[in-house]
Amino acid sequence: MKRDINIFEFPLNLGLMKKEHETEPGVRKLPDWLRKFDFHKRIDPENIFRLDAPEYAMNFDEESKVRNADQIIEYAKKQAELILKNYNKSIFNIFLGGDCSILIGNAIALKKLGNFGLFYLDGHTDFIPPELSETGGAAGMDLAIVTGTGHEKLTNINGLKPYFLEENIFCNGNAETDDDEYVSQIINSHIHYSDLEALRKNGFRKTADNFLAMINEKGLDGFFIHLDVDILKDELMPAVDSRMEDGIHYDDLKEMLEPLIDNPLCFGIQITILDPDYDQEGVYTQPFVNHLIQIIKK
Repeated sequence: MKRDINIFEFPLNLGLMKKEHETEPGVRKLPDWLRKFDFHKRIDPENIFRLDAPEYAMNFDEESKVRNADQIIEYAKKQAELILKNYNKSIFNIFLGGDCSILIGNAIALKKLGNFGLFYLDGHTDFIPPELSETGGAAGMDLAIVTGTGHEKLTNINGLKPYFLEENIFCNGNAETDDDEYVSQIINSHIHYSDLEALRKNGFRKTADNFLAMINEKGLDGFFIHLDVDILKDELMPAVDSRMEDGIHYDDLKEMLEPLIDNPLCFGIQITILDPDYDQEGVYTQPFVNHLIQIIKK
């Protein structure tokens, strides 16, 4: 990584439905939590930008069947504006969530900049229409939304639908494979899909190389990485909204991310779903920060 870095803090938690014992999902604390473990200091960014999120609510929007749809849309527009205002082709961008619905605003900005690919690393596919969602939370539908599945309110903000083309996306690491209806949504799409088993079989480095080959073959303007920390094995990262027992190791993550981040066409990475409320001593956060710094700053 030779490029300068900008950090964007997007502490949005409106894409998640709070659990019974919570007053609100703790993912909004993620940027400040990482700062506490010297992530910002060690990254040494050129700039840090922050967009504070609206207060937490669980408003169910009857029109889109997505909770907090109007607030998420407004936030996404402001996100895109902030990103575009501070866009510099030679800078690598790190986006700290929040929940996965921050992808919507990031995707809008990228669509305005050109035709981008997406490397999606997640313990779930997040590729379902609202009618299959048990919670109505946008964080569980973000990949569907950014490719145009769902209500126009969310999928066609500023007339930009789709923000990413399905065929320009690699979705990797889904461990929720026992629900056929859930999995069939992505299997029947044009997304390049590898569940956790297929990802291991194909090889972590090879998967990244295949993605980069696709970016080059198609002559895309660049690509973006989504990293939901729930792709990691539960013993490495249990501090997440929706825990899955199986997942990848840090060495696997490094194998995939290093060639991607080293590539000049990589616009940046978003990091989501790490909930400080479930790691109050930082037992899981500290190793995560160390590994991520090594990958980004090597």
